[in-house]
Amino acid sequence: MEHSKPCKTPMSITTKLDKDKNGKEVDQKLYRSMIGSLLYLTASRPDIMFSVCLCARFQSSPKESHLITVKRIFRYLAYTPLLGLFYSNDSLFNLHAFSDTDYGGCKLDRKITSGTC
Repeated sequence: MEHSKPCKTPMSITTKLDKDKNGKEVDQKLYRSMIGSLLYLTASRPDIMFSVCLCARFQSSPKESHLITVKRIFRYLAYTPLLGLFYSNDSLFNLHAFSDTDYGGCKLDRKITSGTC
């Protein structure tokens, strides 16, 4: 991944992940370790929260399409190394946020897709 092209967004707008029953299976251990690393990063990188949580749904039977999406998140992180939250010990930290909720955007279960941000 060192020589891969960086991405400006963690997930493509046209990406619609589903169970992909006919897709090629990938190594579960590799996929889970990648997801685990990304979940750790969500504490300081809320911009990848939605994409990582969407990919984490497919840990039981990851397919090649899911792995490609996870790799895109890593490429996005390579493109944006200076983004993120910095938690300092000696200063006040006030976070103001906005959430645009979308209840119908997830084809799998029609649950809220941006409520965790």
